[in-house]
Amino acid sequence: MLKNLREYINSVFQRDPAARTVFEVVTTYPGVHALVIHRLSHLLWQWRLKWLARVLSLLARWVTGIEIHPGAKIGRRFFIDHGMGVVIGETATIGDDCTLYHGVTLGGTTWRKEKRHPSLGNNVVVGAGAKILGPINVGDGARVGSNSVVVRDVPAGATVIGIPGRVIGAEKDASKSPHREAMAKKIGFEAYGQTKDILDPVAQVIDLMLDHMHLIDKKMKVLSSTLEAAGIKVNLDLPELEVEALEESQDTAHQKSSENKENS
Repeated sequence: MLKNLREYINSVFQRDPAARTVFEVVTTYPGVHALVIHRLSHLLWQWRLKWLARVLSLLARWVTGIEIHPGAKIGRRFFIDHGMGVVIGETATIGDDCTLYHGVTLGGTTWRKEKRHPSLGNNVVVGAGAKILGPINVGDGARVGSNSVVVRDVPAGATVIGIPGRVIGAEKDASKSPHREAMAKKIGFEAYGQTKDILDPVAQVIDLMLDHMHLIDKKMKVLSSTLEAAGIKVNLDLPELEVEALEESQDTAHQKSSENKENS
């Protein structure tokens, strides 16, 4: 249990740059409190202590502003950022590593006692105010834009925006460039958070930089192998990227930016 808690806290730090300490996350994050209470209420729901489970769910709603039905099935490392106004229905299913922002609704569209709420795959991100309605499937790695209303299935890796929600792009070429995705994860940049239909110049520049870094790495390995075959021993191994140092520099920059805003 402690291992799972440590894993969950680490996932919060990866997705929320405002998180500073473990104590702060555990004591002040309503999404964490709502999820802990849901784990207990869901267990009671499975034990058929449904009234007690609903009471705990109601308590979580009063304390956090987040309403999660005890019957909802939620995977690991699920993170609710801010959280106020989030509603998750009874038959909703959420995979691992999903992120929901405030005002999100996973709602039903029928009064019949059947599967009537959405199913989210792994690594799904749902923006603030979005509504996902009905027994639909949202594929792994999908992105739902803020204030969108989704009533149809969403393919894996797609981005959905608008009312009603429409797919504006799917990362079909993600499998063709695993080096870019691997390098992006290594330095903390989510290269596939944007689709090619959304022309983000910053994301495009970073993607080009990742491709260039991969090409340099390949050429260095070829050169090193050729020299060794010729009996020339040189050390052309590139040093590992110091992710911790990168994170520290980002924190320092963020702190300086905050100080400048306060002074102004």
